[in-house]
Amino acid sequence: MDAPVLNPAHALRARQLQVVNLICLLLTFITQRNMANKKRVRLPTRKVILERQAVREELLHNLLEGGQCRHLIRMSENAFRRLCEILQTVGGLRRTQRMSVEEHVARFLHIVSNDLRTRFTSWMYRRSRSTTSRCFHRVLRSIIAIEGLYIHQPTCDVVPREIQESTRFYPFFKDCIGAIDGTHVRVHVPNRDAPRYRGRKGYPTINVLAACTFDLKFTYVLTGWEGTASDSRIIKNAFTRNDKLIIPSGKYCLVDGGLPHTNKLMAPYRGVRYHLKEYSMRGPQNSKELFNLRHASLRNTIERAFGVLKRRFPIIRSTTEPFYSCETQSAIFLACCILHNFLLDEDRDINLEDEVMQEILNGPQEQDRRNSTETNEANRMAEQLRNSIANEMWANYLTHSNN
Repeated sequence: MDAPVLNPAHALRARQLQVVNLICLLLTFITQRNMANKKRVRLPTRKVILERQAVREELLHNLLEGGQCRHLIRMSENAFRRLCEILQTVGGLRRTQRMSVEEHVARFLHIVSNDLRTRFTSWMYRRSRSTTSRCFHRVLRSIIAIEGLYIHQPTCDVVPREIQESTRFYPFFKDCIGAIDGTHVRVHVPNRDAPRYRGRKGYPTINVLAACTFDLKFTYVLTGWEGTASDSRIIKNAFTRNDKLIIPSGKYCLVDGGLPHTNKLMAPYRGVRYHLKEYSMRGPQNSKELFNLRHASLRNTIERAFGVLKRRFPIIRSTTEPFYSCETQSAIFLACCILHNFLLDEDRDINLEDEVMQEILNGPQEQDRRNSTETNEANRMAEQLRNSIANEMWANYLTHSNN
């Protein structure tokens, strides 16, 4: 009996199924072969594992016992151990199955203190890049978690010691509680967002607003604003947001000429000599110049704080495009501010602060870079306060000069 003749459509369907089966078999074979190759490459021998562990142990031993701790991670051995303890007990940092808390923190500090790339740190510690990245973000979150311990706004119960103990500043600035300024930090953003972040620096940055006391401690940090945002716009937001900047009634902070002069922000006289270097050859000639001189002497605290911060942690000073996203870079800046305040308590570096002060005194001074409107009626009382301080200061200055 003759075989049945297949319908042409059925024959085509059968051939298609055969082709699909062959493709599936081929893909299965390729996948199994690749997985086998990956397993052979990624599984190190016990000898290699022990060698890598020995390298890591030697690195930590040399860091803590070799006298190079401050040079490598910008803090002493005792401060490093104290930081590990705080991050573990308060920040929630935990050791993993194969990595101690000390290695977590040391690797993070190596990156932020030397602006190292993940690939180099991975090679140095004989870890994978993914492990290094997870370690970095784990420590970053832990440092952010202890922000409340080290960054808090002043209560203003007493006059700051730096003012109270100086006849140049007391009683004229007795109601001043700190200084406020902004700084730019380079960030990596998608090309479509670059114009919003490309400000006066010529490359994408975030504009960070910060306040500090006269002992260089940061009391408020607001990060994340685009580089094109003005300081005036940012500080208006700082006064109205949920985590707002608080300046108690009757108190004020010192600001540069780019910010408005109000009852909470005391700016210098515009159109009058201001920068310290301008007074090195010729002293003040009137009350406004004397006020600007002492205003600058006191307000440069925020510039010194930024200088010390960026000298300690070059990852936020570098002009090369960073590896991390804009959000992560903002978090890194805040974490560096927290570490800065921690080190002022645990391991203050007077030599570094003196170097930064000399740079401010000898380096080129930046002129006021933004135009500001004249004082309006709502801020006339603030203008009167500034004038009365300047006149009282000048009278006191003349009296002592004559004597």
